[in-house]
Amino acid sequence: MRSKRNQQLLRMVQLAILTAVVLVLQTAGIVIKIPVLGTPVSLVLIPIALGAMILGPAAGAWLGFVFGAQVYIVCGVMGADPFTAFLFTHNPIITAGICLVKSTLAGFLAGYVYRLLKGKNELLAVFLAAAVTPVVNTGVFVVCMLTFFKDVLSVWAGGGDLLAYILTGLVVANFLPEMIINVVFGTVGQRIIGTVKK
Repeated sequence: MRSKRNQQLLRMVQLAILTAVVLVLQTAGIVIKIPVLGTPVSLVLIPIALGAMILGPAAGAWLGFVFGAQVYIVCGVMGADPFTAFLFTHNPIITAGICLVKSTLAGFLAGYVYRLLKGKNELLAVFLAAAVTPVVNTGVFVVCMLTFFKDVLSVWAGGGDLLAYILTGLVVANFLPEMIINVVFGTVGQRIIGTVKK
């Protein structure tokens, strides 16, 4: 009984620490931009993927939700990020949905993929879980932008080819660096944590 209680307490502490890391990394990401190809790259997806792998899909969903809520409140409502603030002024309800759904789903699916594959191939499970996070986060964002904010995308594309803008402005400049960083750090982090647990 005590062992089960200790396990639950440990999980709560781990989740609290990872929640704090998400909040700190997102706050730092607003202030300190890590430029890759001229676009700031977020590191906040790393603890979301790690939490999803270590603590499961529900924890991944929570960490993603915290990230999405912080983006919405700080970047959209408070205007810390001109891009999110513009979407907020254009439609605050849809912007809230995009911010919360994309990140929550990314965290949940990372944990689900890891849980599904870890018994078959641990390294593949870690790699794919780390990759799922930016894929879902960016993929849902792009789909939502095309569905709800196509006119905004067209303005940002300067009246040019919308697909080319999405591929260069969102996918190549932002998604690929985030994907590489997440896979490298997520894989290394999970291996370190796995070694410590043993």
